[in-house]
Amino acid sequence: MPKTIANSILENFLGNAADWYKLTIILFLILNPILMVTAGPYITGWILVGEFIFCLAMALKCYPLQPGGLLAIEAVVLGLTTPETVFQKTESNFEVILLLIFMVAGIFFLKDMLLYIFTKILIRIRSKTLLSLIFCATSAFLSAFLDALTVTAVIITVAAGLFAVYHRVTSGKGFDEDHDHADDTGIGSETREDLENFRAFLRNLMMHGAVGTALGGVCTLVGEPQNLLIGEIAGWQFIEFFIRMAPVSIPVLIVGLLTCVAVERLKLVGYGAQMPMAARKILEEYDRREDENRTPRQNAALVIQALVAVFLVVALAFHWAEVGLIGLAVIVLATALTGIIEEHQLGHAFSEALPFTALLVVFFVIVGVIYDQHLFQPIIDYVFTLDQETQVPVFFAANGILSAISDNVFVATIYIYEIKEALDAGEITRAHFDQLTIAINTGTNIPSVATPNGQAAFLFLLTSALAPLIRLGYMRMVILALPYTITMSISGLLATIYIL
Repeated sequence: MPKTIANSILENFLGNAADWYKLTIILFLILNPILMVTAGPYITGWILVGEFIFCLAMALKCYPLQPGGLLAIEAVVLGLTTPETVFQKTESNFEVILLLIFMVAGIFFLKDMLLYIFTKILIRIRSKTLLSLIFCATSAFLSAFLDALTVTAVIITVAAGLFAVYHRVTSGKGFDEDHDHADDTGIGSETREDLENFRAFLRNLMMHGAVGTALGGVCTLVGEPQNLLIGEIAGWQFIEFFIRMAPVSIPVLIVGLLTCVAVERLKLVGYGAQMPMAARKILEEYDRREDENRTPRQNAALVIQALVAVFLVVALAFHWAEVGLIGLAVIVLATALTGIIEEHQLGHAFSEALPFTALLVVFFVIVGVIYDQHLFQPIIDYVFTLDQETQVPVFFAANGILSAISDNVFVATIYIYEIKEALDAGEITRAHFDQLTIAINTGTNIPSVATPNGQAAFLFLLTSALAPLIRLGYMRMVILALPYTITMSISGLLATIYIL
């Protein structure tokens, strides 16, 4: 019986996604206009936020750009937000977009050097706990002076390179043969358990590294995008910002690193996975072979990549330019000095970041809905009704919860302007303003590790090409982040109560 046009359209809709998922998205699209008429824009706005989070949670079933994009288009059509608001939110995050386009591509051209360094680290450090602590602490340190998305791009590049080496060899191919790393059909039953263990091992390291970006990002003026805005409004320079945040950020950093050790030692919520011996042998053989066969030209390329990496760190630390422009400089230097000058050689480097960049702009539509429909306003109004002593920890908690639902940059922007208006109107003192500012910054940075949509670095990891390879979905990220979420949020809350 020939297929009807209707059946073919349904089959094409969202491609290979499961039928139940397709029908769920269709149900959302039908339900929203009905809710708009019956329940009003405020309730519909909250329902839309929940639907978008569902799309993120099902990222391994279907990339969120398409279903999330359909919901975003419908939101604009229904009048929940406007194209002008979306453009304004996108424009205000132009630095992040430039970063994604150029910096992630720039890191791609340093991957040989990164793989060289981290392969040696992984095969020489046999203690999983020590290795996890190194990943977490290093990510924290780098994020404090560089940028969380840049650091996340580095660890994604490393993990993807290691997985590619192991999967290729385990599938019975040579180190240099072409191979589809997402295809497990060449994996024998006797090695499949090792493959799953290696995936779990890499998941652990990636989550330790991602949490590390939050631990370091909260500490300094340049750690996260909202920190710069908060520092500018508060009038704090780099050193003062660090000192102001220290009563909360330093205890949380210590607790976070102790949590890293604890979850590995106690093997909690999926942590404690060890590198399989087969994987270690493959990486050792790969490292030995690469060292033996590396040509003088390849050695020169490694040296150039290392020097470009030094330039990257120094340029970011001293803020010679916007992060995205530094990324463009990295692309130019790393390719011009290593002979990568053909257009087809450059194109693949941008394929990782551009889908996420498009998804981020779709996310700004949801942020626009939150903004235009004032979804957070009742919470903000309630917090300001509390006495001043109670406001500081409640600000921390409220910012954390809202950041986990939406986006920490957006939440911080709303709250910092609200308290600035209160200060200008004489409703609060400068000392209380400073305390609330610290609560806003730490609240948007620390509890937001609870979900991938809380921080751009986490969302980038969730939607990266690496995530499906190592089976890192939304709920698994939430579960793996849970110990950190609990310990870091509690320690941060206690610090706002007893130290600030």
